[in-house]
Amino acid sequence: MTNLSLKHYALVLGGSQGLGYASALKLAQKGWNLLIIHRDRRSDLPDIEAKFEGIEQYGVNLKTFNLDATNSEKRKEFISQLPELLGESGKIKLLLHSIAKGNLKAMTGDSPLNQTDLQITANAMAYSFYDWSKDILEVGCFAKNTRLLAFTSEGNQRVWKHYAAVSVAKTSLETLMKYMATEFAAYDITANCIQAGMVETQSFHRIPGHEQLKAAAEKRNPFQRLTKPEDIANVVYLMSLDEANWINGSIIKADGGESL
Repeated sequence: MTNLSLKHYALVLGGSQGLGYASALKLAQKGWNLLIIHRDRRSDLPDIEAKFEGIEQYGVNLKTFNLDATNSEKRKEFISQLPELLGESGKIKLLLHSIAKGNLKAMTGDSPLNQTDLQITANAMAYSFYDWSKDILEVGCFAKNTRLLAFTSEGNQRVWKHYAAVSVAKTSLETLMKYMATEFAAYDITANCIQAGMVETQSFHRIPGHEQLKAAAEKRNPFQRLTKPEDIANVVYLMSLDEANWINGSIIKADGGESL
C-alpha cells in the first residue's frame, strides 16, 4: 500500500470507463481514496455500480457522482461542496482528466464539422482540465505536491480520418498543461499529459476506420500489440509517487514505442 494520508483523495473526471476506470482501480489497489465523476445513462448504471464495487473491495473511501463534468454550472456546484465532501482536513492530491467527449465529423460533405462542434469538443477535452484545476485551487482543496494529469493521444500530430476536432482539442490541452505547469508551480502543483498508445476503448470504436487504425498500430508497435488500459493506469500510479515530483510540463509517452 502507498504511504498516503487517509485524507488524501484522487479526483477522476470520467472514471467509469476505459483509461479513467482502469486508473481509478489501480489507485484504489495502492490505497488511494477516490472521488469519481462520470456521465452514464440510467440503463448502464447497474453495470457501472458493479465496477465501482470492484474498487470498494480494496477498502478505500469511494464517492461517485453521475453528472456532466463539462457543464460549468454542475462543476461549480460540485466544487462548492468539496470542502464538506472532503472533511475538515481532506485534500485532493491527484486530479485525473479522462473525459472523452468530442465530434468525429468530416470537414466536407453532408453536415460537415462546424465551429460549434469544435467548441464542444475543445471544452470537454481541453478547457475543462483547466477549469476544474483552477476552481479547485480557488477553494483551497488541493494538497501540497498535487498532481494534475490528463490524457492526450498521437492524434495530436498524426492526421486520422474525421479526427480534426479531437486533434484541435488535444493540442489545446497540451498547451494549457504547459502553462498550468508553469503558473501552478507556485502552489506546489505539477501538471503533465500522458500520451497513451492506441487503446481499444468505447471511444476508440467511435472513430471512423478504427479497425484500420488498430491494424496499423499493432504493426507499428515494437511489441506487436495495442496499449492496454492497465498499461496507462500503471503510468498514472507512477506519476502519483513522490519520486515523480520533479516531472512537470511534460508529455509522457506510454505506448510501448508505437509512436517511434
